[in-house]
Amino acid sequence: MDWSALSHYRFRSVWDLPAPPATVYAVLERAEEYPAWWPQVRSVAPLDTTSGVAVFRSFLPYELTITARETHRDPAAGVLEIAMSGDLDGWARWTVSSRGGGTRAVYDQEVEVRKPLMRRFAVLGRPVFRANHRWMMRGGRRGLLAHLQPV
Repeated sequence: MDWSALSHYRFRSVWDLPAPPATVYAVLERAEEYPAWWPQVRSVAPLDTTSGVAVFRSFLPYELTITARETHRDPAAGVLEIAMSGDLDGWARWTVSSRGGGTRAVYDQEVEVRKPLMRRFAVLGRPVFRANHRWMMRGGRRGLLAHLQPV
């Protein structure tokens, strides 16, 4: 058995939002502001203009810390992509496009878990870790919907 495969994850989340793509993209490109509307993003500390350190925690009692570095930013195509290192190594990408009268934001992520605790429980914990990610993404969608509502 390839035990390293148990620490490899691919995720996709699709958020349909009632706001114009340019508005959604503008919010998503300001990662340092995620903690204001995404409860599971505990902190984002910029290191420079294209990188920062982020801390995440969903319903499980552990935090993940990553260093993110921007690898692709294309407002015309609606793409934001980062490379990650730390507790997770890999990449994540937002793709924002028009859908009906609003926006479809697609989040793709491919990572290798490096956090020792998660690697130790890779077999038994895998379904729980995936559920933890889904919970985090649901919280993000709800937070973004509220953030996008006019005051």
